[in-house]
Amino acid sequence: MMVWFMYIALGAFAGVLAGLFGVGGGIVIVPVLTFIFTAQHVPDGHILHMALGTSLASIMFTSVSSLRAHHLRGAVDWLVVRRISFGIMVGTFVGSWVAAQLSTRFLKGFFVVFLYYIAVQMLLNSKPKPHRQLPGKAAMFGVGGLIGGVSSLVGIGGGSMSVPFMVWCNMAIHRAIGTSSAIGFPIALAGTVGYVVNGLPAHLPPYSLGFVYLPALIGIAAASIATAPIGAKLAHSLPIGQLKKIFALVLVAMGTKMLVSLW
Repeated sequence: MMVWFMYIALGAFAGVLAGLFGVGGGIVIVPVLTFIFTAQHVPDGHILHMALGTSLASIMFTSVSSLRAHHLRGAVDWLVVRRISFGIMVGTFVGSWVAAQLSTRFLKGFFVVFLYYIAVQMLLNSKPKPHRQLPGKAAMFGVGGLIGGVSSLVGIGGGSMSVPFMVWCNMAIHRAIGTSSAIGFPIALAGTVGYVVNGLPAHLPPYSLGFVYLPALIGIAAASIATAPIGAKLAHSLPIGQLKKIFALVLVAMGTKMLVSLW
């Protein structure tokens, strides 16, 4: 029962983050699942793979709830979503295959570096200066492939990269967050398929579908669907800059704990 409670609490928090920052919640889901799976004695060689796969699977549900809330507020640019989605899906699927070949130790180290990067970005409140328009189809495919590939390696919905990219391309921040929530779905879909397919040959705990752990997915998804609209509503009324700084400190703490566990 305690484990189920942790999954539900994690999903509720991730859902609020998805709506609030457009980050899909994976930036928190992955490290917390790593701690939970370690306590559940999941084989060390597959802990990060299962955390990444389960995180992306849960983002499928979170992103739908979050994008619907943002769409109702007119904050999703569907033209951008259509132009970038194919590249994102290709990049994410290929990235999930690459991740399946890498060790848990390497993936954990890569994720720690990424956590620190996001934390510094939030603490400094760094925003690219908007000085250009969105690129053409070929460039959007390339950008989507890069966002998808990195997202699959860290189990996130891509918001930490897609939001700065869209702001750089002269899109208003609230619209960038809303559009990012929609972009999270093709990332999550392609990543989930990739982690399921690549995890099927592995010897994993019961109730696993490839590298997706179904009990965790159910608990996280059920809670995040309910709370993502709350985060989307708060994104239009709260001081996002201050909240990001608090959240950044949480990321630093989680990253440091994961870094210590490497040794």
